[in-house]
Amino acid sequence: MAAADELAGGESPFPAVVELNVGGQVYVTRHRTLVAVPDSLLWDMFGRRSPGELPRDSKGRFFLDRDGFLFRYVLDYMRDLRLVLPERFPERSRLRREAEYFQLRELARLLGLEEGEGAAPVTPSPPPLSPGPRSGYITVGYRGSSTIGRDSQADAKFRRVARITVCGKTALAKEVFGETLNESRDPDRPPERYTSRYYLKFNFLEQAFDLLAEAGFHMLACSSTGTCAYASDQGEDKIWTSYTEYVFSRG
Repeated sequence: MAAADELAGGESPFPAVVELNVGGQVYVTRHRTLVAVPDSLLWDMFGRRSPGELPRDSKGRFFLDRDGFLFRYVLDYMRDLRLVLPERFPERSRLRREAEYFQLRELARLLGLEEGEGAAPVTPSPPPLSPGPRSGYITVGYRGSSTIGRDSQADAKFRRVARITVCGKTALAKEVFGETLNESRDPDRPPERYTSRYYLKFNFLEQAFDLLAEAGFHMLACSSTGTCAYASDQGEDKIWTSYTEYVFSRG
């Protein structure tokens, strides 16, 4: 309790502004926010322990091996002790698990209540955890090339796909493609926002179509543009490059 007594007396060993690395995501917040909920895990870490007892990353930030994306909602709750989530928030059950880990009992209780309300038709809007899927659009695109032999020979090389891109709402893209979605170009995008920077870890269009079909999506439209060039001179094979997009919808 020595550190807690120092905190009450205004002599905490922690700085007023604390840098955190939560699962690779960096957060900067006030120390008093971290100790706002008594008997929580963060209160214990930053109110009762010394800085030397806590793990740090290579840059000296305090490290927490938890879900870095969901921690933003944990931190928002600790700022004013209110639960405010985006409409149709898809990660409610996982956020509740994070609240239980951080020993935020009231936050876990509120999330549990909202899950219960979602199971009953108490509001006109669709419940976040209802069996019905969320509606929305996903656009899948790729830039490909193909080689056509002279006089359209039968051994011509067909479509080569360099990368399959994904555009749409972050939550929908993660729901459909899961672990096959590469988020490295836009890692901090909230689930209710849109992105055009994701791409898939595989290069098979049919695999992407199968995943979309399994999730209840139907293709609405597609478009393509292409150009043709010769490999070296007019007597060589023709190389076609193209960009194609497929628009899918659900609901």
